Amino acid sequence: MGMEDSRAGTRPRSDDPHADPTLTRLVEDLDEGFAVLVRHEERVVYSVALRVTGAHQDAEDLAAETFLRAYRALLGYDGERIRALRLRPWLLTIAINTWRNSLRSASRHPAAIPTAELPEPRSDGRGVEQAAESAETQRELGALLARLPAPQRAAVVLRHVAGMSIGEVAEVLGCPEGTAKSHVSRGLASLRTIHRNASPAGRRAI
Repeated sequence: MGMEDSRAGTRPRSDDPHADPTLTRLVEDLDEGFAVLVRHEERVVYSVALRVTGAHQDAEDLAAETFLRAYRALLGYDGERIRALRLRPWLLTIAINTWRNSLRSASRHPAAIPTAELPEPRSDGRGVEQAAESAETQRELGALLARLPAPQRAAVVLRHVAGMSIGEVAEVLGCPEGTAKSHVSRGLASLRTIHRNASPAGRRAI
């Protein structure tokens, strides 16, 4: 079963008149609806892609591949299946699965960031969660996230960059909610440790 065939990002059929209008447009005119979908979701897809890959070119490639796979999948869906989609979780499932598959097939991982390049701990008392959500500097967040194992990195990015609930994170990652929560918790704990050790005092102690 292909990643775009996953039932992640679907919901029971609903006759709710307030359902996502993008779904209706996709059913009525796939090309027009898909253009709307890209406009609405390209920023979050690219943001997630950038945080997990750590490189602009890789993020652009991953985002483009995500939308290409999504379009190909939609070509094979009937109207009922399209209406059952929850678009953002569905797209991010495709993005994360594509990224994870690229890591496995290429047997490669993002290069480790030298400690000297890690950001200094902030003096304003903000926690790692806030840094992840605001992402004042892409280099800072990228340097921290590059140190995390892939499952933790994906979970933290989905939770604190894409703003997903733990249930949605679990849905995208294809794991139980408890596992998703553990990935987020452990990832944040690791980020705090990395951030703390990036201080001059922490470096001297290493």
